[in-house]
Amino acid sequence: MQNKSILIVGAGLSGAVIARRLAEANCKVTVMDKRDHIGGNCFDFTNRHGIRVHKYGPHLFHTSNQEVVDFLSRFTEWVDYKHKVKAMLKDGSYVTLPVNKETKRIVGEENIVNTFIRPYTLKMWGKPIEEIDPSILSRVPVRDDDNEFYFPNDTFQAMPKDGYTKMFERMLDHPNITTIVGATFSKRMEPHFDYIFNSMPIDVYFDNCYGELPYRSIKFHTVDLPFPKVLPVTTVNFTHDGAHTRVTEWKNIPMHGENDSMTTLTYEEPCDYRDNNFERYYPVKDADGKNREIYKKYESLVDTSKMEFIGRCGQYAYLDMHQAASSSMATAKRFLNE
Repeated sequence: MQNKSILIVGAGLSGAVIARRLAEANCKVTVMDKRDHIGGNCFDFTNRHGIRVHKYGPHLFHTSNQEVVDFLSRFTEWVDYKHKVKAMLKDGSYVTLPVNKETKRIVGEENIVNTFIRPYTLKMWGKPIEEIDPSILSRVPVRDDDNEFYFPNDTFQAMPKDGYTKMFERMLDHPNITTIVGATFSKRMEPHFDYIFNSMPIDVYFDNCYGELPYRSIKFHTVDLPFPKVLPVTTVNFTHDGAHTRVTEWKNIPMHGENDSMTTLTYEEPCDYRDNNFERYYPVKDADGKNREIYKKYESLVDTSKMEFIGRCGQYAYLDMHQAASSSMATAKRFLNE
């Protein structure tokens, strides 16, 4: 594999992990991204109030995969952080999510679906609960204990000490990696590389010949408020019928800035990706599996001797950060015949 010329389309987690692994195997890697920054949806920045904001919503690292932790720890130090979420009821009071024993007592077990799951699902996915794959709904189970943490079962829960963007900068800092941002992939580039790892939407690559794969997107509304602190926890979900699903207060995450007089919050408004400049965040996992069938048709068109599709949009799959990193590590290992 020495001196192989590799193009990686997308400077998010999937692309960056593969780039680093291949560069260390002495491949010559070019990473390009149509956005003006690296880090994909993990990108964060410090605003004018000294508060670190995740541009594309909260990214919370949690895993029980030690191999992923060991790899990413090469590029960042960590600060411990166990995420907590509250739901605001219609009377303005807060209860814990995932639903625990106390939340069930307050709301009533018979009201859990209609209070927390049905309205959130309709806003988030644009579909009633009956049309969504049950595996999505089971990601946040109802509990019978007093647990207050959102990811209670993961052995490693932490945030990059200097932020995600800095972690990506270090990951892509290698003499065999060239990074280009603000550049759009074209098929005319293909003959210039020995192999391509492509995180663009697979249906777009094939000119939507089998139709567009649906995605949900998020409109992020960020506001600065003259308060030292507003929310009791980092993220609060709404149970009302309004457009927004949740709000995040960034200062509640460690190493995300200190300001005695200002705080920054981001509200999330789900929508169809066509209503948000075609920003694709969440593949729609429908109950009857028709979207996955369409994806499989596209997958069958890929010439795997020249290209592999990676990431959420390339694989049309919802991937947590640790899953994206693990999948990309395995992809690189397979490509290098290790």
